[in-house]
Amino acid sequence: MKLSKKITLMSIILLVAASIVVLIKIPINLGLDLQGGSRLILEAQIKKNMNIEDAVAGTLGVIRSRIDSLGVAEPIIQRKGIKQIIVELPGVKEPKRAIKLIGETALLEFVEAEWAPADASILTKEKLEILAGKEARLGYVVSKDKDGNVVSERPIILKRTALTGADLKGASPGTDSYGRPSVSIEFNAQGTKKFRDVTAKSVGKPIAILLDGKVISAPNVEESISGGQAQITGNFTAYEVRDLVIKLKAGALPVPVKVISNKIIGPTLGKDSIEKSKKAGLIGFVLVCLFMIYFYKKPGIVASIALIIYMLFSLAVLKIFNATLTLPGIAGLILTLGIAVDANVIIFERIKEEEARGDTLKSSIDKGFKIAFRTILDANVTTLMSAIVLFWLGTGTIKGFAVTLSIGILVSMFTAIFVTHVLLDLVSDFKISKKI
Repeated sequence: MKLSKKITLMSIILLVAASIVVLIKIPINLGLDLQGGSRLILEAQIKKNMNIEDAVAGTLGVIRSRIDSLGVAEPIIQRKGIKQIIVELPGVKEPKRAIKLIGETALLEFVEAEWAPADASILTKEKLEILAGKEARLGYVVSKDKDGNVVSERPIILKRTALTGADLKGASPGTDSYGRPSVSIEFNAQGTKKFRDVTAKSVGKPIAILLDGKVISAPNVEESISGGQAQITGNFTAYEVRDLVIKLKAGALPVPVKVISNKIIGPTLGKDSIEKSKKAGLIGFVLVCLFMIYFYKKPGIVASIALIIYMLFSLAVLKIFNATLTLPGIAGLILTLGIAVDANVIIFERIKEEEARGDTLKSSIDKGFKIAFRTILDANVTTLMSAIVLFWLGTGTIKGFAVTLSIGILVSMFTAIFVTHVLLDLVSDFKISKKI
């Protein structure tokens, strides 16, 4: 055997070994239909004179950013009808946090304020307007203990909104001077100027920080702050800080959303589907191998070995690229079993034709692969183009089918053109068979 062929054979053996390690070490991601999770249907609360298309498109974008930051593997976020949005979260069995993260508007405001008298009941709307202007309203700074129980509510008069979340450049989790969880924020150039001006104006007074109209903090200003950075403190847990950072980074929802449906999908259907898919795949694999061995004898055994290698490579690639396997995805994988062996059929028939002309087995193998290559390439490229179109235009599980189909096509071309060729060369070099 030539050195180049030895190197190619060793490379294939190493790839097979690496694929087995990947299959053992890396778990595969399962979609909502296989492992269960949460399925939410949200409805955008569109106000009069609003552009529905822009509002829903903007809401989709913000929700997608928030879910991506949450770290859910392969979520499905898509529009349904005119105002509704479907959110599917595989593996999320307790959706309360996700609903809170997705559904809150996350409108951050820095509001000029002053402390109200202890008896806030005397502050009627008319008195507030006289004291602090037409924009004035009454709010409360709530203090809670470690268990989340309300300890005190201090009234505060809220005046003009000086900055909003739109003036932020970034946000990150941090701790205050006492080691308690907090949110560190940085303003953009315009926000830095606004914050400097409002803090200079509010020395000795509080600036209320509101999230979705609720006061979360109201620190007193001791001096003008010109660095463009600030810290939001309050009775936050580490999880609340993380979620607040996610919402601030993603931005506020253009419109509020209402949860229309919230379902937890169990994995029972998924387990049943996986078991049936395993049986279908095994039966399909055995039938294909029997067909190849019956019609092509020893080369059929070579094709069966190449098919095993193809399955190892395909599953390993899915795991390496962190792809999520759905039920249609499994269907795509099983479908590619037939595609994988189709190239071998073309190659073997071409080799037979060359042998019929009187060529040696060695020469027939080389010529057969060269002649069959263009046919295999054309057939696989057209199928791959169809898979790309499915991925581009499809949504949800259709994309899962397109991904596994694409991976299967590419891997099957590799195994048919390289792996089968090397194995047939071994048959020829060791004179295991005189004819195909």
